[in-house]
Amino acid sequence: MQVAATDDWLDPDLVRFPAGEVHGWIPGRNSTICGLQLSRSRLRTFRGISWDDVQPESGGMAEAVQVVCRRCSAALGARPKSRRWSRTDPRP
Repeated sequence: MQVAATDDWLDPDLVRFPAGEVHGWIPGRNSTICGLQLSRSRLRTFRGISWDDVQPESGGMAEAVQVVCRRCSAALGARPKSRRWSRTDPRP
């Protein structure tokens, strides 16, 4: 799984990384996992960067990432860290 983003930034070695809003993207397709068209949304593609590298918890390449698409995350099976509600003492 590769990445498409609304913006990019350059590190000191002049390597391009994603920034802004990040979406999941499969190379060879003109749409993201959540269904946005790359050309109409003006998203930039990043072939050398995987979905796991742009997660805020990963650090490095996610430095300028502001938003990770919730629909793409859900489609790829990412779960939130904490659930809103859980039953701790079920009825007998």
